[in-house]
Amino acid sequence: MSKIPTPSYSITIRVSIDNRIGMFAKLATAISTAGGDLGAIDIVKAEKGRIIRDVTVNARDEEHEKQIVNEIRKVDGVDVLRVFDRTFTSHLGGKIEITNRHPLRDRDDLSRLYTPGVARICNDIANYKDHAYAYTIKGNSVAIVTDGSAVLGLGDIGPEAALPVMEGKAMIFKEFAGINAFPIVLSTKNPDEIIRTVQNISTGFGGINLEDISAPRCFEIERRLRESLDIPVIHDDQHGTATVVLAAFINVARLIKKDTRDFNILMVGAGAAGTAIAKTLLAYGVKNIILCDRAGAIYRGRIEDMDSHKEELSRITNPKVLKGKISDVISGADLFIGISAPNVLTPDDIKKMSKDPVVFALANPEPEIAPEDALPLVRVLATGRSDYPNQINNMLAFPGLFRGLLDIKAKGVNEEVKFAAARAIAYYLKDDELSEDHILPSIFDKRIISQVAHAVAEEAKRTGLARI
Repeated sequence: MSKIPTPSYSITIRVSIDNRIGMFAKLATAISTAGGDLGAIDIVKAEKGRIIRDVTVNARDEEHEKQIVNEIRKVDGVDVLRVFDRTFTSHLGGKIEITNRHPLRDRDDLSRLYTPGVARICNDIANYKDHAYAYTIKGNSVAIVTDGSAVLGLGDIGPEAALPVMEGKAMIFKEFAGINAFPIVLSTKNPDEIIRTVQNISTGFGGINLEDISAPRCFEIERRLRESLDIPVIHDDQHGTATVVLAAFINVARLIKKDTRDFNILMVGAGAAGTAIAKTLLAYGVKNIILCDRAGAIYRGRIEDMDSHKEELSRITNPKVLKGKISDVISGADLFIGISAPNVLTPDDIKKMSKDPVVFALANPEPEIAPEDALPLVRVLATGRSDYPNQINNMLAFPGLFRGLLDIKAKGVNEEVKFAAARAIAYYLKDDELSEDHILPSIFDKRIISQVAHAVAEEAKRTGLARI
């Protein structure tokens, strides 16, 4: 669980307080004693001898929320009337909706935007299919497709439980890139059925964002869809993550003045993201990557817990054929990249790394090592979390990546486009802006989206992906 309070566990407590001097101080002391982070305080109404307030508090987890409320209940003169979980209330009714771009005010509007005027547009598109990009939502829309089999750090929780994540992704697309994204959650895990469904719905979209589909099925699904469709298909867990990790890696190399090709890298996690990161870094020129899974280092000739995609990884990684657990193969590593599970990396492991070790502990919500344990030992630490510096988050990549591809009506996507996006993210920061706790731009700096989109569009045009 989190060691510090976070907005993910934010509650608003409605309390009725005796209206006398010093009462609110007692309430604040109770919250502090319980370890809560006191936020907004609002007066709901004043009654004779009593004041009703809404007090917002950040907690560490659900159990901590209960501890805070129980501590408040101990204060004489304070009654807890109701507790609102702000994360749950912010999801009520869903987080997205469809709105019209043009008003329907009268019959004239209706005749142009619907029947009979819409028939003219239908006939035009029937004659010139690419005009759908201009006269329908297709040119600015993305389908976010999942089967709910690999959601966040929660695993196979099913399509219904995956829907809040897909809605959140759609919000980010709209807010940061102006793209209309539609969450599509499928009640099947059969690759053939998923592929066939996406093929059948693809007509209405300019791009497909595969999301939270477990490995190794995700590799086949993405490959076959890319082969069969004439629009970009991107499994964001693979390529969005790999793009931002590459950007962070480029900037770490700039910061410590070391050639990216000379890094010794140890990775933990051989799923979708880990596989894509390894392949991306190798394609970028890194020569020495060791990839570990639950059974330890992946190497040529390993028998235990292998499949076709790990066999492929064994042929392109671990050139010295090192064997063993993380602690056995981490000696001399310059960079640790974790896309796995909490608490797989120890302080003793970090001490075996090279001088100025760099750790990307990206498991969410709990990283491979507690940041508080890692920070005294590393030159640079990055996580997937927003409450520590150097957040490595797909959000830096996918809005601009899709924006650029949609802008030139791309027929697909390639490795060069990913490199262009990563370099745009990395070099958004000038040399004098880089520091150990600032290796990536803020995900809330919307200017980064346009920079990534421009770089992607130019590279896509250069490599023959553009329709225009």
